[in-house]
Amino acid sequence: MDDTTPTFPQNIFVNRELSWLEFNRRVLSESLDPNIPLMERLKFLSIYFSNLDEFFMVRVGSLHDQSILEPNKLDDKTGLNAAGQIDAILRRVNEISSTTQRAWNQICQELKMQDIDVLDIHHMSKLDEQILQKYFSQEMRPLLSPQIIDRQHPFPFLKNKESFIVAILSDKTDNIRLGFVPFSQLPSYYIFTINQRRKIFFTADVLLHFAQKLFGKQKVLEKHIMRVTRNADISVDEGLLDFDIDFRGVMEEMLKKRRRLDVVRLQFSSAPSERLSGFLCQKMKVSPSCIMVRSIPLDFSFGFSLASSLDPRKDQKQWYYREAKPFVPVDFAKGQAGGALNYLQNHDLLLSFPFHSTKPFVDLLYEAGDDPSVVSIKISLYRLANHSKIASALAHAAEKGKEVLCVLELRARFDEQSNIDYATMLEEAGCTVIYGLSDYKIHAKLCLITRKVHNQIRYITQVGTGNYNEKTSELYTDLSFISSDQKMGEDATHVFQELCMGEVVDTTQSLWVAPNCFEPRVIEYIQEQIDLCRSGHPGYVFIKVNSLNDMDVMEKLIEASQAGVQVEMVVRGICCLCPGISGYTENIHIKSIVGRYLEHSRIFIFGADPDTQRIFIGSGDLLNRNTRRRVEVFAEIKSAGARQDIRHLVDAILMDNQNSWQMLSDGSYLKDTSDHVQPLDSHAYLHQYFEKPLELSSVKPTLREKLFGHFRKK
Repeated sequence: MDDTTPTFPQNIFVNRELSWLEFNRRVLSESLDPNIPLMERLKFLSIYFSNLDEFFMVRVGSLHDQSILEPNKLDDKTGLNAAGQIDAILRRVNEISSTTQRAWNQICQELKMQDIDVLDIHHMSKLDEQILQKYFSQEMRPLLSPQIIDRQHPFPFLKNKESFIVAILSDKTDNIRLGFVPFSQLPSYYIFTINQRRKIFFTADVLLHFAQKLFGKQKVLEKHIMRVTRNADISVDEGLLDFDIDFRGVMEEMLKKRRRLDVVRLQFSSAPSERLSGFLCQKMKVSPSCIMVRSIPLDFSFGFSLASSLDPRKDQKQWYYREAKPFVPVDFAKGQAGGALNYLQNHDLLLSFPFHSTKPFVDLLYEAGDDPSVVSIKISLYRLANHSKIASALAHAAEKGKEVLCVLELRARFDEQSNIDYATMLEEAGCTVIYGLSDYKIHAKLCLITRKVHNQIRYITQVGTGNYNEKTSELYTDLSFISSDQKMGEDATHVFQELCMGEVVDTTQSLWVAPNCFEPRVIEYIQEQIDLCRSGHPGYVFIKVNSLNDMDVMEKLIEASQAGVQVEMVVRGICCLCPGISGYTENIHIKSIVGRYLEHSRIFIFGADPDTQRIFIGSGDLLNRNTRRRVEVFAEIKSAGARQDIRHLVDAILMDNQNSWQMLSDGSYLKDTSDHVQPLDSHAYLHQYFEKPLELSSVKPTLREKLFGHFRKK
């Protein structure tokens, strides 16, 4: 056996961080698309900046730590060290800044056409000035506490993601001081109406305009809006993981530490002087390269609430996407007369979000709590919605005397406090709550209902691609598969037993379970397609994930392409493998879907023959963290109706020419603007498809068959 490491051309792999920035650029492009409703475009712009905030807090934060602790460690795909990656990131973000300016300007222009003005503080009328003066004096100034930095007043702690007015001041004796004005306690914007025109002004702009009034006798020599971004990449101190210390308490301590981590970015509304930037960089221990300047608002979180604040008129309904309510599958609703448990004991159910409602699953949990045949409910929880119906259903079951086991991952980034609160609530209701594993995050979406029927153990197992979160289920595309398959249930039982013992499963008979039984299975099934091709038969692999950087999988995909296997991939975000490189990846085709809903489902299909294809869905991406450092669960889809629906979904995604971006061989992306084929928006199409009774879906031709027939007729 040859153990030599294969060699590949340098341009075949893409740096993970730069690939993610390309994804966020695709999100930004949605804010410039005139075919998208106005307020939805504003939301996309806000999502772009929100994503970027988190990226700096987590990914740049991680690289910041690595540059200190492991400065010589190199990225295995591009050979860059941490400092080199940070430099490349900052350059790329600055390159994109002009596009954000253009997107915001276009949105402002279209609002102006709707009699809504975003106030330019530098070009105000006298009436505007008078109104702002009133707001400043009556609504803002009384709530503010300007701070002077000198010997008696130490440099303040500047909170993460908060904005400040920062100014260089001079007193009567020409002493130079620094002034800060925090204003997070104020609304980010105000709206007033003059002569039937609504006007929006941002608090930060008003405070900057009246900065001289804030600092009284001090003369303002220089003034800016400034925003701080801190590192949020913190992990649990291994030393704290002692047997006699409650992990919940450890996590609470970790959250306190996160608030005071190092600064990784300083944003300014205008370029600061060398004197100011030098002082701030020294105090906050950051490099001048971490200073970023943009003239548009520094905090774009207002984009998520502005639309509702404006209260659109009848002629402004085009501001939003047409309402698309989720619904209950018709055959499930009809068959539920005898109870959801009895229905599912004889039928598999595939829910496709956001087109389907979460109600069938919530109802199932409530019924399980009330049903005397149910012995236990076991579930892995990663992110829950506010006021979670699922958590309430679990609490209800525990209060009814059922054994309810909740494996609650406290390390779900930025949801840690929410999960700590839910852990308390579930424990008080009588649930058994365990907090996961020290070495692995539990990211699986797995639920097991165990029944005793006529002295026989029966299982109903649910495996999903998305969190048990009613809110995100209306915004993300996800799949949830519920089955009474006995082997699935036995595997799920084994998974929960091992987790309760602080272990992970080594082998399974039906489910794929990371970290030990996910990546090896993917590689095994790709190898089967390679062997088919080498024996003269067609080979086919379809993979839909959010991210790809696992080197072992990528090397196997390259081998598959070289063997002639046709590989189709839909990778929403990070993709570190370039397609279309002669001799290596010419048989690999990669696209990204960015549209109304966030693509979140993970689907694997192996085999060219629809009748014998192996289809799997589950929770894990092909990132190193998912394949090696997390517990993930995948289930094989065997029922005819569910398989047909998934193939139809995949066809719609592959043929989407409205939300689709093709990845090119240099790692860049090109928007699919095919005008020679019938327009197809997969999100709109699938909403129509899944609205039909599921019993009809099994006799429908697949989407490709329908469209090919349409084209042949033409």
